[in-house]
Amino acid sequence: MKQTKRSGFSANDLAEQPPVARTTRAYLLLHSRITDQRSSNTCGRVEISTTAKKALPFSLDAALQCLSYLPLSLPRTASACASHPTRGMASLRSPLVSRALFNRPISLLLFRSSTRCGSHQSAPFPTTSFSWDDVLRVSHPEHSHDDSSDLAGFFEKIRLCNRGSEMQSDFLPFVVEDQIVGYVHHGFADRLRRFGDVFTFDRDAFNGGRFGGHVGLHPLLETPEDRTEAVSRVVKCLGPELIPGIRNELYPVKSSFGGSITFSLERAAAPYFGIKAYGVHMNGYVEKDGQEYLWIGKRSQVKPTYPGMLDHLVAGGLPHDIACGENIIKECEEEAGIPRIISCGAIPVGAVSYMDIDGYSYKRDVLFCYDLKLPEGFTPNNQDGEVESFKLIPVAQVANVIRRTKFFKPNCALVMTDFLFRHGYIKPEYMGYLDLLQSLKNGDCS
Repeated sequence: MKQTKRSGFSANDLAEQPPVARTTRAYLLLHSRITDQRSSNTCGRVEISTTAKKALPFSLDAALQCLSYLPLSLPRTASACASHPTRGMASLRSPLVSRALFNRPISLLLFRSSTRCGSHQSAPFPTTSFSWDDVLRVSHPEHSHDDSSDLAGFFEKIRLCNRGSEMQSDFLPFVVEDQIVGYVHHGFADRLRRFGDVFTFDRDAFNGGRFGGHVGLHPLLETPEDRTEAVSRVVKCLGPELIPGIRNELYPVKSSFGGSITFSLERAAAPYFGIKAYGVHMNGYVEKDGQEYLWIGKRSQVKPTYPGMLDHLVAGGLPHDIACGENIIKECEEEAGIPRIISCGAIPVGAVSYMDIDGYSYKRDVLFCYDLKLPEGFTPNNQDGEVESFKLIPVAQVANVIRRTKFFKPNCALVMTDFLFRHGYIKPEYMGYLDLLQSLKNGDCS
């Protein structure tokens, strides 16, 4: 691996530094190691050595948390920042980076996005290690002196779900039954070319120039069942290295929510074919003593996606051949042990949408939002092993967690922001109110 020049310090030097300098120099050391990894033209996990961890028991995790909010290109002049630690920290200006982040370490492993990587890497999922104590601590108003009317933290969560719009030209339309049902990256399409009995590739105008170059399915695959079986074989052949997290759960492939189903596709493969995927997310809330609380789940550490992150009380994808309302009832039982007599009271309140491009992955998701007012004495109990634990937290404090951290699974933050709008926690007087409201439907909500 090619090594870049260091800025005159090492992990062993850091333990002797005062706290602020240690945090600054930790940032610089991590930045230089990330630069090393980038220069090797690889994508993926940034590894921090045991030496660095031991040298920085006070501030390494805080530096990691800070790094998670910042582009990898800052600061550009490491030696200048190393010489002037406070000036170095000033270069990390961001409304999302609070001084409170440096008061207590919160572990966060960093993953580099693969969007601009030369070789394909599956979409990164941050692995977090934090406790409910960490969540509650950062949720309290006194934890930070930031202004609750500052919506910058919410806008950041919107951006996390809507990356890569400038990369849309790297994708070809995926056309089935004369409808665009998805989008396939040129690189991924090259992997599909060896399956000539399943896919077709047209670089010329199609149907009078309506689509231009596109990926399609072989005309001999005439029925949805034939297509489902053929594409399923391809997904299995491509294997977990290209399509990780196979779930053996089928999603319907169609041009819009009310459109006809052209075939069904393995859920894990959905973003690689750029199909529209739908889900149901439910805010389970309680009213007591005139205050609203939200039940929050913490995902199991063994989940293939976003392990250990905060989540809704109930959420799930919308698989083939089940209605939204029935799916909510099913997920309520599986994820939180909510009986049908209670879950049937869940109220549909709208939808959010987003579009996220990362490498070969093109997520075009629509999430149907539900609210369920729960009895004050109810306690959720996970049944399927996908949730580690639950916590009941005042809604205003949940808003602080969303604004100040990346603890929540990104798309859950969108649905909860919608809840905050509807329940009056985000007010029209706040600067950026309408822009934030509109951005909750950045994707194709159809």
